[in-house]
Amino acid sequence: MRGLVDRLGLHQIDSVNVVARAHYLPAFSRLGAYDRDLFDRAAWGAPRDRRLFEYWGHEASLLPLALHPLLRWRMESADRGESGWGSLRAFATERRAEVDAVLARIRDQGAMAASDFEHGKSRSGWWEWGDSKRVLEWLFRAGHVTTATRRASFERVYDLTERVIPASIRALPTPDAASAHRGLITHAARALGVATTGDLRDYFRLAPAPSRLAIAELVEAGELEPVSVEGWPHPAFVHASAKRPRLITGEALLAPFDPLIWERDRTERLFGFRYRIEIYTPAHKRMHGYYVLPFLMDGRLVARVDLKADRQASRLRVQNIHIEPEAPAETRERLAGELRLMADWLGLETVAHR
Repeated sequence: MRGLVDRLGLHQIDSVNVVARAHYLPAFSRLGAYDRDLFDRAAWGAPRDRRLFEYWGHEASLLPLALHPLLRWRMESADRGESGWGSLRAFATERRAEVDAVLARIRDQGAMAASDFEHGKSRSGWWEWGDSKRVLEWLFRAGHVTTATRRASFERVYDLTERVIPASIRALPTPDAASAHRGLITHAARALGVATTGDLRDYFRLAPAPSRLAIAELVEAGELEPVSVEGWPHPAFVHASAKRPRLITGEALLAPFDPLIWERDRTERLFGFRYRIEIYTPAHKRMHGYYVLPFLMDGRLVARVDLKADRQASRLRVQNIHIEPEAPAETRERLAGELRLMADWLGLETVAHR
């Protein structure tokens, strides 16, 4: 688990819990039926167990603590009101008194969620935040607070960063922004294997200009190697330590927010597989289903499966299966084995086909 966390560099967080929460699934795809308590302890456990922290990586993410120094430039930029959502930037300047009041309350009373404040609850939807929630989100982006834990509802509970991030991590030197970009691009290259400039900067959502400079400097230093990929219109890169296996075998169900496929253009370039998440598409317009997981088999994406964990009935419901053209004959059989493995991992008794 530790090796995987370090290699991927982040696990994207998403609120959808149709199968399992998104941050759990990349580890299942790579490790099989692991103990999710290990992940919970690494993310929100006691200080001696904690290996991860929440921040904006590729969207909201869980990241290895070792990456904290590489993201401080992003926190400092938000603290100056130079980045982040425009609606929150005023908290860096003319609304700073509100920020100080919320921060003082957390300092005095301990870790708190938005719903602990008088006007903290969202009014009628995900994006309609109360003022307290907006202040907390700005404090989070600016690095003054971080996630201490998550409640059963998955609500984030905030605390002062110095009470959550270990002192040994906070004592690490803060690199300048250019060095941090090189570090983040390096992590992205190790995680992705072969990637274009756009792929590399998208991993941690970096801006184009500093990413191009970082890539050029890493190439000059011999850490990245330029390569060409047949059919790709843009140059690509691999990390100097990347392994090139002669044969790729194995199978895995991939979550929509898995780093292998979250950049849809790259997924098409790598696999010839057009993939879109259809959660927000009206039901009658969906092509493949609500929560569709591509099925990776021997280095190819050969099927897509619309799944739902029916916890009350203890069933993994298979709403739809779409087999890709020219998929191998054993695709259904091997997919059935992976579905059974997933059901066991989720503690569900049966796999039920619609």
